[in-house]
Amino acid sequence: MKKYISFFRMRFTVGLQYRTAALAGIVTQFVWGFMEIMVFKAFYQADTSAFPMSFSSTASYIWLQQAFLAFFAAWMIENEIFDSIVNGNISYELCRPVNIYNMWFSRSIANRLSRAVLRCFPILIVAIFIPDPYGISTPPGLLHFFLFIITLVLGLAMTVSFCMLVYVLTFFTISPQGLRMLFTSAVEFFAGAVIPLPFFPGTIQNILELLPFASMQNVALRIYSGSMNNSEMKRAIFLQIFWLLAITAIGKLLCKIAEKKICVQGG
Repeated sequence: MKKYISFFRMRFTVGLQYRTAALAGIVTQFVWGFMEIMVFKAFYQADTSAFPMSFSSTASYIWLQQAFLAFFAAWMIENEIFDSIVNGNISYELCRPVNIYNMWFSRSIANRLSRAVLRCFPILIVAIFIPDPYGISTPPGLLHFFLFIITLVLGLAMTVSFCMLVYVLTFFTISPQGLRMLFTSAVEFFAGAVIPLPFFPGTIQNILELLPFASMQNVALRIYSGSMNNSEMKRAIFLQIFWLLAITAIGKLLCKIAEKKICVQGG
C-alpha cells in the first residue's frame, strides 16, 4: 500500500507545478460556463415551466461542472500510459514488484485531483459572488452537502475506473485511438456533460440513469443543485457503488489476462 501512496504523492506534487496551465484552464472554464448559462437562459425565457430544473439549479450545476472538470472530463486521459503500451515500454512496468492496475489508478487519481485543486477554488469563489440566479447557490441542506462530497469522491473514482478500463482494453487492440474516441463521446453525452440528464425525455432519462455513465458527474451535481428527492438519491448512490465495484473488478480481471498474454515486440 505504501508504494501506491508514494506514486500518488509524486504525481500529485508534479501536477501542482503546472500553475500557468491551470490559469489558462480557469479562464477557459469561466468563459465556457458563462456561455452555457446564457444559452440556457435563452431557453428558460421562452417557457420556464417546461424545464425539470429551476434556472438557479441549472446555473449551479454548470458552475460545479466547470469547477470539477478535472474530476470528470473523459478526455483527460494520460497519453503516457497509452504510449507505454503501444511502444513496448510497458515491459519495464511489468518488471517492477507492483500491481500495474493499482499503480495506474493511484497516478490517475493524483493527476485529476491536482488539476482540480488548482482550478476549483477560484471558480467556486467567483461563482458564489455572481448575482442570483446566474451564480452558484447553496445546497438545500447540510445532508445534501454531505452527500455531495461523498458522491463527488465516488464519481471521481468511477471516472478513473472507466479510464482504467480503456487503458486495459488497449492491450487487446492495435491502436488506442478508436477506444479513446468512443469512450470520450459516450461519457460526454451519457454522463450529463453536454446536457443534464433531467433534460432528456422521461423514458430515455430512466434508461440513462441506470447506465454506469450516470454514476460519474450526474449524481453529485444534481444532489447539490437539489434536483433529486431522497429516494432518487439513495438509488443513485447505490448505483454509484455498484458500478464502481463492477467496473473495477472487470478492469482488474482484464488486466490480469492481458499481463499473462502480453507480447512485446522490438528491442
